[in-house]
Amino acid sequence: MGSYNKGILGPFRGKVGPVIGYSWRGKDLMRGLPKESTTAPTTAQLEQRAKFGTVIKFLTPIKGILSAYFGKEQKAKSPFNQATSYHLKETLLPGPNNTWLIDYPKVLISRGDLRGLDNAAVTTLAAGQLQLTWTDNSGQGSASATDVLIAVVYCTEMDEFVQFNPAATRADATATLNIPNYLVGSLAEVWATFATAEGNIAAISTYVGSVTIV
Repeated sequence: MGSYNKGILGPFRGKVGPVIGYSWRGKDLMRGLPKESTTAPTTAQLEQRAKFGTVIKFLTPIKGILSAYFGKEQKAKSPFNQATSYHLKETLLPGPNNTWLIDYPKVLISRGDLRGLDNAAVTTLAAGQLQLTWTDNSGQGSASATDVLIAVVYCTEMDEFVQFNPAATRADATATLNIPNYLVGSLAEVWATFATAEGNIAAISTYVGSVTIV
């Protein structure tokens, strides 16, 4: 990969001969086209591809939340890159027929130094609603009453996320999550976290639990 200065015609995008021009983080870059491999992938390579595919498929729908709240950019690693690395290392379980499954209690939707949720719990309400509760720990450490709650609900059977950003403030100590009607009856996994009102610092998220939406 190489960078280049804008010439009289400016930067180019896309494939030109054996190179591809593109922009990344404000820089104009070029890279050569990958060479087609004539060697069959090894078992280890196929396994790694399957793991990566499982993680990316799971995380992509919540990329916005991960990009905003999963730590700070570290050199060439964006927050989403860091989230991907974490989930590859920590959340995969072997499934049937050489597949991989997500270990939901180990999933994180955010990571940072803010004080997180204490005594978080989720219960079902009527008409497709979930009630999320926690202890108001405002004033303890870095916790502020104005910190916003972010919640993510994943309906496993439908393979669909419902996101709430923001859902409440830390001082509210409760939030009602309205789930679309077509997801009623689904088993749901629930995570929640806090971020500052400015959105620049987040907590390590909490796995709240599993519940069936009624």
